[in-house]
Amino acid sequence: MANKSVFASMAGRLLPKASATNAHGAPAYAYDDAHALAQVAMTGTFGGLFYQDPMAELEYVLHLAEAVEPELLAKTAVYARRKGHMKDIPAVLLAILARRDPALFARAFGQVVDNGKMLRTFVQVIRSGQTGRKSLGSRPKAMVANWLNTASDRALLQANIGNDPSLADVIRMVHPKPASAAREALFAWIIGKPCDVALLPEAVQAWMAFSKTGKGPVPDVPFQMLTQLELSTGHWARIAKAGSWQMVRQNLNTFQRHGVLAMPNMVRHLAGVLRDPGRIAKARVFPYQLMVASQSLSAEVPAEIREALHDAMEIAVGNVPAIEGSVVVCPDVSGSMTWSVTGYRAGATSAVRHVDVAALVAAAVLRRNRGAQVLPFDFGVRDVRLEARDTILTNAGRLAALAGGGTNCSAPLKWLNDRGRAPDLVVFVSDNQSWVDARAGGQATAMMVEWERIRAKNPKAKLVCIDIAPYGTTQAQTREDVLNIGGFSDTVFDQIAEFAAGRMGPKHWLAQIEATEL
Repeated sequence: MANKSVFASMAGRLLPKASATNAHGAPAYAYDDAHALAQVAMTGTFGGLFYQDPMAELEYVLHLAEAVEPELLAKTAVYARRKGHMKDIPAVLLAILARRDPALFARAFGQVVDNGKMLRTFVQVIRSGQTGRKSLGSRPKAMVANWLNTASDRALLQANIGNDPSLADVIRMVHPKPASAAREALFAWIIGKPCDVALLPEAVQAWMAFSKTGKGPVPDVPFQMLTQLELSTGHWARIAKAGSWQMVRQNLNTFQRHGVLAMPNMVRHLAGVLRDPGRIAKARVFPYQLMVASQSLSAEVPAEIREALHDAMEIAVGNVPAIEGSVVVCPDVSGSMTWSVTGYRAGATSAVRHVDVAALVAAAVLRRNRGAQVLPFDFGVRDVRLEARDTILTNAGRLAALAGGGTNCSAPLKWLNDRGRAPDLVVFVSDNQSWVDARAGGQATAMMVEWERIRAKNPKAKLVCIDIAPYGTTQAQTREDVLNIGGFSDTVFDQIAEFAAGRMGPKHWLAQIEATEL
């Protein structure tokens, strides 16, 4: 017989060779600059991650932002804010754009800086000097001043909450020229200068009077302006009734501590707010925010509130499509997925982990595609019993409880191949840092080899890899049958369905960003 090491089967030999290594030094595929920027823009948080510290992430972002054309940089910033609901990353990209192309910066500014917190974040980023300049410069200064002059009184009051920089700091930096005496008075009040109180917004005058006496109706000001005051249970109840969806979601335990949930009809009212489809859509709810709320509830919060959060989750992922054909979802439950989605940030670390997001995706797809199979994996495929009729939060909790172990992205595909199965669609949710299945010699990754075996049985099979951490590599190279998507927002589900139905090519995710209007 001929030497098998020389005349081995060609199976797998024509697969793309690994072009990079991941955080473990295992073979991987690198994204091109445009895809890498889009991916990190939808997942990056500048928090300490399992494999990456914040400064390394910032250097990576700066490199990518300089590598692409300014127009794509602008569109990525807008897309990450508008579609990904990201915060810090869009501000960083906008700050870089201000230096690279002031005209494009001006066109993108209003779509990225859509509230006072984003304004303060943008100024903070510029002033840090990390993006190439420490002063705002004439164009950014003009855009910030215009925002201050055109924002509503309510938006300014909301922006006035928080420091480093405070809104007063921003006003002192840019010296906006107020268009009216009323706006001049409000600016003076914000920076602590004497002003004509009669010219201040009625809400501010009411807050000033209420803070002195504690009497009268609760003023209509942002919630955070009230929490520093002495409030009765009745006051807290009125605050709860007037609260936005996000404010109610974030303060359920606070309302419980102050006796609000013991008052007649308050539980029914707040539960109705939480499960209101219109409010959920307006609040641009991330499903994992509902998981946080559910996990964080104190034991004393009534069951009806807990049930309302389950209902809200079903509504928040209501656009999850029913997909024709056989579907398999593979959530990564390895140890690196136990890191917070925001990374470690002193005083601001989210309780939600990457594994929770992966579990939510799997549970949501199962909810709408009841014949779908879920194959959680770490070293290998983990055994778990899920019921499609159970709520998304219930099934997601079961999956997330499996977290721990090494990462073996090829394991679910090998599991399918060993059983002769070749589904029409396989969806992975992972940080892509596979190492248990590392292959030597610079050949294709084990995941690509196993995927090719599935494709041999089912040439129409498609693979979607949802990458939820900003590490810059994947285990499955993008091609006609492989789609790599970064981040997790409600748009991901539509993209999965479009790709599965053949209405979207593997490059279309970037095409969506490139089609963003400035």
